[in-house]
Amino acid sequence: MAPSVPRPRPSQPCGDDAQRALLALWYEEELGWATVHAPGEPVLLPTGRHFDVLELPAEAGYAVLRRIGPTGPVALLGRRMRLLVAAGSADEVPSLLDWLEWGSVALDLRATGTGGLIAAPAPPGFDAPAADGAAVWLRPPMPGCGGTRALPAFAGIGGSGDAPDLVRLLAAAATECHRTRLINANDKDLDLNTGLPKMRQAQPLAFS
Repeated sequence: MAPSVPRPRPSQPCGDDAQRALLALWYEEELGWATVHAPGEPVLLPTGRHFDVLELPAEAGYAVLRRIGPTGPVALLGRRMRLLVAAGSADEVPSLLDWLEWGSVALDLRATGTGGLIAAPAPPGFDAPAADGAAVWLRPPMPGCGGTRALPAFAGIGGSGDAPDLVRLLAAAATECHRTRLINANDKDLDLNTGLPKMRQAQPLAFS
């Protein structure tokens, strides 16, 4: 009698892929958020569906959190901070910055909406150790209402009394981004008005 050969088992994720599958499952089942992931690739969250993102230097972001107090979910990726805001907010940012008189100022402040992707931070209590530089939640989304119950929003988009108005948040973010830029420029011994090295500014100018 020929030995029976066991049927092949369906392939199961293993190692890092298993952790990524669990991570995606948490977002999909606990928050109802869509995810984008493939074997060997990190889990990503599409922006513009449940939320948009304001991204700024972490140094400026921490100052915003101290200044504003309660916000929506906040994530950290390396030296960049990501503030989740209501879906549709990214489209309002350019005109709001103009209205706040920040439109002509170079700010390291980015808004990502429909069509964007961000790395999915590990949720609280997730067993997988975060790799160096991996995205982490500073203020995680809470299950219920799709995790977007208290996202900062512009009037008419659908904000919540539990989070600051988008205009107030954006004004604080622009101010702190500008302040951080000036401090960093000063640390690099650059003149804040011209952007030239201060030693060069001190030299007499020669005219012919």
